[in-house]
Amino acid sequence: MQTFLIRNIKVHPFASSDQLISYADSHKGILVAVNAEKVVNAKQTLIDIINSNIGYCDGAGAVKVAHKKGIKNAVRIPGCELWLEIIARFYRTKKFYLIGSTEDVITRTVKKLETEFPGISIVGRRDGYIHSSDDEDRIIEDVANKCPDIVFVAMGSPRQELFMQRLQQVNRAIYQGLGGSFDLYVGNFTRAPKCMQAVGCEWLWRFIAQPTRIRRITSYLKYAWLLYAGKL
Repeated sequence: MQTFLIRNIKVHPFASSDQLISYADSHKGILVAVNAEKVVNAKQTLIDIINSNIGYCDGAGAVKVAHKKGIKNAVRIPGCELWLEIIARFYRTKKFYLIGSTEDVITRTVKKLETEFPGISIVGRRDGYIHSSDDEDRIIEDVANKCPDIVFVAMGSPRQELFMQRLQQVNRAIYQGLGGSFDLYVGNFTRAPKCMQAVGCEWLWRFIAQPTRIRRITSYLKYAWLLYAGKL
């Protein structure tokens, strides 16, 4: 599979989400959404996790770099859509485990999934508030015992990637970090209008919809400067 670098992060330029899902099914590993914030802020530990797994173009900025490097068929694959496409592909044949968000949100997420995907096998779930190493160890043990085929972890980056790396050591599976996707799925907030998605400005909508994120805007501005200055 062809890859390219954004600074020192290895990215797989998939031409479609179907291609990504098929690749993940045959290779297993952690699916990591590569976007402006990760590129600007990732420490070496997170970079190592991405580079030894499957980084994909979640952000429009990552796609722009791919195109500048001559990979014209690379497309943006939003993580908040990808996990549901994975479920749609495999819900009749594979086992799932969900970790993240609050107890209320994860409960509502499971109920909605069971309604939309009748017969789905969710072998485990719990909220993302892990308060001790013992609590974390219990989750890891449960995943090891239940052997899910696909694990979704919605904790925010880099915490979710670090945790998935530990889970990966006890259970070979497809893993995906989801950030706030469970909250989005149950309607706690909404995605950008299609017109903003189409022009690659969904990141800006997040700041409008969630003003508490505004302190993170500097990462996107720095990425934009690096991109248009030809430093990526």
